[in-house]
Amino acid sequence: MNTSSDTLNQAFAALADPTRRAIVARLAFGEATVNELAAPFNMTQPSISKHLKVLERAGLISRGRAAQTRPCRLEAAPLRQVANWMALYRSTWETSFDKLDTFLQSTAPPPLPTSLPTSTPPATKGKKHVRK
Repeated sequence: MNTSSDTLNQAFAALADPTRRAIVARLAFGEATVNELAAPFNMTQPSISKHLKVLERAGLISRGRAAQTRPCRLEAAPLRQVANWMALYRSTWETSFDKLDTFLQSTAPPPLPTSLPTSTPPATKGKKHVRK
């Protein structure tokens, strides 16, 4: 397997977890410390650190040094590779969605009237014939 495939596989594996996707989403707004990244989750520090290590091994984040903290930052290259891979299939998906939309529209029942008639039928002229 080549390096490009390895990077793509690691990125997809890392992004398969919702916690890690949330961390990536947070880092899209800028650097954050481990404590800042851990704040929205009901997890221990070691658990968050494990998630960060997976993201770091996949190349999705990097950690720097700033005094006592190690701020994390998002790395764009692996995400760009994921986006490029997905773009290869985008036209196929869009064509499939267009076909599905056409099918659903062809099988849908006709729309209901937007309003119901409010007038009462006109009264009949003359007297009703009553049998005796």
